[in-house]
Amino acid sequence: MAKRVLIVGGVAGGANAATRLRRLDEKAEIIVFERGPYVSFANCGLPYHVGGEIQERKKLLQHTPETLKARFAIDVRIQHSVEKIDRTAKEVEVREVCTGRIYRERYDNLILSPGAAPFKPPVPGLDLPGVFALRDIPDMDKIIAWIAEHKCTKAAIAGGGFIGLEMMEQLHHKGVMCVLFESNPQILTPLDAEMVRPIEAEMREKGISLHLSDPVQAITNGVVTDKGASLKITTKSGKSHQADLVIWSIGVRPETKLAVDAGLELGTTGAVKVNEHLQTSDRAIYAVGDCIEVTHGVTKAPAFIPLAGPANRQGRIAADNICGIPSTYKATYGTAVVRVFSLTAACTGANEKLLAKAGIPYQALHLHPNSHASYYPGAHPLALKVIFNSKTGTLLGAQAVGKDGVDKRIDVLAVAIQAGLTVDDLVDLELCYAPPFGSAKDPVNLAGMIGDNVINERVAVAQWSEVEKLSGSVQLVDVRDSAEVARGSIPNAIHIPLNDLRARLSELPTDKELLVFCQSGQRSYNACRILMQNGYVCRNLSGAYKTWSTTLPLDTK
Repeated sequence: MAKRVLIVGGVAGGANAATRLRRLDEKAEIIVFERGPYVSFANCGLPYHVGGEIQERKKLLQHTPETLKARFAIDVRIQHSVEKIDRTAKEVEVREVCTGRIYRERYDNLILSPGAAPFKPPVPGLDLPGVFALRDIPDMDKIIAWIAEHKCTKAAIAGGGFIGLEMMEQLHHKGVMCVLFESNPQILTPLDAEMVRPIEAEMREKGISLHLSDPVQAITNGVVTDKGASLKITTKSGKSHQADLVIWSIGVRPETKLAVDAGLELGTTGAVKVNEHLQTSDRAIYAVGDCIEVTHGVTKAPAFIPLAGPANRQGRIAADNICGIPSTYKATYGTAVVRVFSLTAACTGANEKLLAKAGIPYQALHLHPNSHASYYPGAHPLALKVIFNSKTGTLLGAQAVGKDGVDKRIDVLAVAIQAGLTVDDLVDLELCYAPPFGSAKDPVNLAGMIGDNVINERVAVAQWSEVEKLSGSVQLVDVRDSAEVARGSIPNAIHIPLNDLRARLSELPTDKELLVFCQSGQRSYNACRILMQNGYVCRNLSGAYKTWSTTLPLDTK
């Protein structure tokens, strides 16, 4: 008898599960229920159609019910909402959205892929016309229509995560002035604070009004203009702002109502709990994508990390297991990337906040290499941060920001983290090199060399965040050239250029530890090697002046 598999939800997880099932089992009966009008679309491309970079709307449609039927013999029922699961009878109750008709379907296996929904706390005004969240194509269409109809010139973005920043960038491209509100003291919280400062500076240079630690508290109708009623946004600080539309993007929450009503177990994060085979507490029911709880690949703690790549793989794994192919989903590492105007930011693994919470001992390194050989035109500096276990050297996380070459370095480091490599293993990685693409010592190799020096105690390092509290007990030493120092230095630093250091050692105190810095950390490492071999106790400031200066308030730069 043919296996009957029902799938709740399409897009990444559900659609991939359906097509994988068909490739593995030509006889299986596969039915996909999608409550919206589209079953398979490029969710991550939605902001770019709003902004016009993806010009043709149809490019976002990856499959239709007709193409899935023709190619894979899959029964796709759009605008059909699964309302209830009867686990005893192994049936689901389905509501046809357009007619209200209720019917039931039997299953041998059920895959839940309802995704996640925008988080909407009890903030007054979220239901007003002109307030949008971007989850699917109908949402996108409504935003585009509103902008055209109301000739919008100003938008408010609530939330500085990936979607909020993408929407901000794309609206700016359309000539819409943007103001962005973030409840945290930084945007892009998967990265550490010092790493996002260049992104925040880039936003302000583009004319974005950025308000950190100041979330939206209420939205009301504002001043009526010839285009209609605008919106008034009031924030926690009590300030108010006018906008023609609001994009609500403060995060998502897993869609779990169907699972909860069926008595399926949730994890500690509030998402559906699954085992390594992606089975729920009912072994006939699988769950994939943005509705499930995963294991964080570094901390090993339960996590909710909604990303398209993992959702695609999970759909495949669930299908394998249903078809008798033992397959496991091991962990999610949170590897992600975003473009903000001319800069790219990316991350993988754990940041310092996660590691501190998990009690994992770590060491962070900052470096600022060029994206490719400096003598070849178009080289741009990268800000690269690599975090490793301070006891074992095992890689724990990486973050990067820059104009070019960011994604490929984080991709390499994501593989290294998943492979369990140590920081000094990075020294030996053989990576592509030609002047237009990289350097003989790739930034990833350089990170390994720095880590090797730290682990083997050839140099000790200090972090930008330690400078202020150490200022009374250490002597800061700036080993840059005079022209660089003239553009700014860390207060109370003695200035001795590296080339003069050996001749001027007597000018340095011997009763204090020295905290040495240059522009990016390489010259100050050389200085530390000189000083250590002459009896001085010293530390190199990781990332040096470049990293430290990014954390200054804008009005002090």
